[in-house]
Amino acid sequence: MLANIPSQYFIIGSTVMAFLMGLFVMFVRIRSQKKPVNAKKILIPPIAMSSGGLMFIFEEFRITPIQILEAVAVGVVFSTVLIATSKFEVRNAEVFMKRSKAFFFILAGLLILRVLMKIYLSDSFDVGELAAMFWILAFSMLWPWRIAMLFRYKKIEKTIIAA
Repeated sequence: MLANIPSQYFIIGSTVMAFLMGLFVMFVRIRSQKKPVNAKKILIPPIAMSSGGLMFIFEEFRITPIQILEAVAVGVVFSTVLIATSKFEVRNAEVFMKRSKAFFFILAGLLILRVLMKIYLSDSFDVGELAAMFWILAFSMLWPWRIAMLFRYKKIEKTIIAA
C-alpha cells in the first residue's frame, strides 16, 4: 500500500511534521521555563525518543555504518550549539531553565537546516534511509545536550543543598 505513494509525498509530509514538532518543542520550552527543572524532566525526552529506534526492525530503515557515523557526527555538532545556549538559574532555592532568546533562533535555524538537508538529500537516498539518518541525527543531538544539562543541573543542585 505505501509502496504506491510517491516518495515526494513522504518528504513533504515529514517536512511538515518536522516544522510542527519544532513549533511544539518551542511551545513546550516556553512553558517549561515557568516550572522548576528536575533530573526526570531532563532525561524523559531522550528516553521517550529511544522508542523510535524500533524502526530499524524494518529493512527499509536500515542504513550502512558510514551513514550512521555521518548522522551521529552531524547530530553531535548540532548538540554543541544547544548545549551552549542551555543555561540554568536558581530562583527561590529551585532550579529553572534560563530564558534565552538566542535558543529559539538557534532551534529554528537547526530545524530549517535539517529540512534543507532533507530536501537536498532526498534525491540521493531512499525515503526510509533518509528517515533513519535523520532520526539518528536527532537522537545523537538530543542525548549529548540532555546529558550536559543533567551534569549542569546536578552541579547546581549540589550548591543549593550545601547552602
